[in-house]
Amino acid sequence: MPGKTATPAPTQTAGAAAETRFTEHTPQGRLTAQRGLYAGPAPIVSKDLYAELEWGSAVRERAAITVEPASKVSGNTYFGRFPASYWQRWTTVTEVSVEAVVTGTGLLSMGASDVEGEPRVVAAEQVTDAKQVKVALTGKLDKFYDGGALWLDLETEGGQTLRVEQVRWTVEAPEKIRPTAVTICTMNRADDCLKNLQALAADVSSLETLDAIYVADQGTDLVESREGFEQVAKDLADKLHYIKQPNLGGAGGFTRGLFEVAGHTATEHANVLFMDDDVLLEPDLVIRMTAFSNRAANPIIVGGQMLNLFHPNQLHVGAEYARLNTLEPGQPVEHSLSTADLLGVDEETLKPNRQERRLDAGYNGWWSCLIPYEVVQATGYPLPFFFQWDDAEYSYRARAHGFPTVTLPGAGVWHADFHMKDWDEWHRYFNLRNSIITAALHSPFNLNLLSRVLIAQLIRYLLGMQYGLSATLIKAVEDFLQGPEVLRDGGVEAMKEIRRIRDAYPETKRHKATDVPGIASNDIGIINSAPRPSMQRLVLIKRVLDRVLGRSRFGLGAVPIDEANWWHIALFDTAVVTDASQEGVRVRSYDRVKMFALAKQGARVIQRLRKEGAAVQEQYKRAMPELTSRENWKRLYKL
Repeated sequence: MPGKTATPAPTQTAGAAAETRFTEHTPQGRLTAQRGLYAGPAPIVSKDLYAELEWGSAVRERAAITVEPASKVSGNTYFGRFPASYWQRWTTVTEVSVEAVVTGTGLLSMGASDVEGEPRVVAAEQVTDAKQVKVALTGKLDKFYDGGALWLDLETEGGQTLRVEQVRWTVEAPEKIRPTAVTICTMNRADDCLKNLQALAADVSSLETLDAIYVADQGTDLVESREGFEQVAKDLADKLHYIKQPNLGGAGGFTRGLFEVAGHTATEHANVLFMDDDVLLEPDLVIRMTAFSNRAANPIIVGGQMLNLFHPNQLHVGAEYARLNTLEPGQPVEHSLSTADLLGVDEETLKPNRQERRLDAGYNGWWSCLIPYEVVQATGYPLPFFFQWDDAEYSYRARAHGFPTVTLPGAGVWHADFHMKDWDEWHRYFNLRNSIITAALHSPFNLNLLSRVLIAQLIRYLLGMQYGLSATLIKAVEDFLQGPEVLRDGGVEAMKEIRRIRDAYPETKRHKATDVPGIASNDIGIINSAPRPSMQRLVLIKRVLDRVLGRSRFGLGAVPIDEANWWHIALFDTAVVTDASQEGVRVRSYDRVKMFALAKQGARVIQRLRKEGAAVQEQYKRAMPELTSRENWKRLYKL
């Protein structure tokens, strides 16, 4: 492959020098922007996400489809659509072609939509008795600025059969192709990581723009220990760089890819594609994101979308932003689909759930996110946050330097549903601490507003008998006030300390519902919650007074996770609450002493934040250049 100057061993230990030399490539013909696929990468994925059978019958394979007589198949689906609006807005491309190898008789047509989802036909071709004939339909990217997409429809009449394969959406290639490296951060998810390496290896011949794959293994259960690793290393050959390093969280794992590419590139026009280890990968994501980056008018961060792994038809969010000063990530951009069934319809409009309107994202999660090297040169490396908010902070910092984030529809991976992860975990510390740091760096940092937000959270946690979570919040604020020194080790000691602190609080531990310590399983009955109070402030005051006076309505009861709200939990002496994972329960018991101690401690530290926050904010701003420098990460990697 162009740009290779040596063949490294597929396995490296931390500190070993990668020998891949990243250089731009000369394109060979048109650039593939995405493939037309007709089945997913795993049986749990519905084929309707790729192509929808409108009537009749068809045989849908991964890379080909056979349309039976009197049938129609539409590519107006999540993976079938070409995101024309995004290509018109962000790239220099003016037209796109869909090419296919066709056998049989039938009609091929290029469909298009607008911002309202209204369909039209852009181009069409009837083929008769074709035998492996290449057909190309071309459409201009000139009517999609606010929204809309393109797709390929296939139709036969009675007695006709049409087989279509090797479908490619292509655009004019740039003068040079950017080299791209995928970086997978993994920690004790060896099987998941290996599956994604195998998926990439199985498709590597199609991933022409992919030069290298870095695996930053930070665990004790190593990917290289698995039986299939030797074969996948052989299949990926000199593309694979396996690095063992200290556990520095997601920030440290992903940053390693940026670090390695920056140290081994002969061009600033290189890309690094972050990818989680525990996703179900659609390998075409690599093609879609790299092609978009290669034709972007200016360097931009290109994000992939997340689909919910436990509900594979659901899109997590079309595009998101963060309310920084109030510590609220994951806010859907206006008009964005959110937890949407991609095979369903909108309840109000009764139209299919398609993201027609083009959206501007604030940031993109690092389940799949492509960062051009120019961004690193201008803004530095990610902050050593360990994990949580590292993705948002980096996107907002990049935006301040003129590099927006684009979340690209149709570039999707399946990741475990967020709502099935419990909020009351040790990682909540990093979420809180890092969100305050991000607010200090990139928001007005209104300390009165921030203090009210934190006080409100603390009160809800205490009323909900989540004393460990309250201690987690307090520790996060305390550590923010330590200033940038708290980030010097990349978060290793903070992780150990918050786990130690939380270990003292029984409700942070999960139990089997049939084996709850000190409580007979048959004694736990469900007590449902009343609706959300219409006068929340008055109810809040009443619940606080009841808690202070030690009054309760229920002695013991079970509460489903979706009803475990503060106004309900505050009525119990002991509440057995379902864990968000649905794999067990947490036992929350009223403890007046802990409640008062944590309330006083929390009030003190939040008052300190109000008084000292502005000075600490300046410390973080001054420390940014050093914290995000290559030298700092080299120190953390012990190189």
